[in-house]
Amino acid sequence: MRIALTRAEQEYTGFQAAMLVLLRILVGWHFMYEGLAKIINPYWTSAGYLAESKWWFSGIFHDIAANPTVLTAVDYVNAWGLLLIGLGLLFGLFTRTMTVAAMVLLFLYYIAAPPFVGYVYSMPTEGSYLIVNKVLIELVAVAVLLAFPTGKVYGLDRFIGRGSTHPHQAQA
Repeated sequence: MRIALTRAEQEYTGFQAAMLVLLRILVGWHFMYEGLAKIINPYWTSAGYLAESKWWFSGIFHDIAANPTVLTAVDYVNAWGLLLIGLGLLFGLFTRTMTVAAMVLLFLYYIAAPPFVGYVYSMPTEGSYLIVNKVLIELVAVAVLLAFPTGKVYGLDRFIGRGSTHPHQAQA
């Protein structure tokens, strides 16, 4: 089975393609692990994280944390969303959808607890941050995966129709 590649994809060196696939797999593993850890821990909840929210949308996050029904739904969607995004990225399945979903989730994490001067949280951190933290870095890494999708070349997406997994697919 021969895959029609875009000009940019044909110009990837083996090392570039391998690094993009490795990035996708590592981010996928991280998401999958985080989701699975939350699913199997009966005591896990996002309530503490949401209750400590600061910045523009903190009121919305505080309201979610204060409403047990909504919080249960958010926890369920968060944990299973992480797991499904992770599996999709690991196996290169629905990579465009999974990268967009990952970006949305990471953006929500970032705005819920931004690393701005004067904002102090009780959750542990690895160091002192000023605007850039690991959530923002992973968000940009996932954006790179959106810009350079690898699922069609090295993943299960290659076995799924000729859908629009790449914005330049029609030109190939």
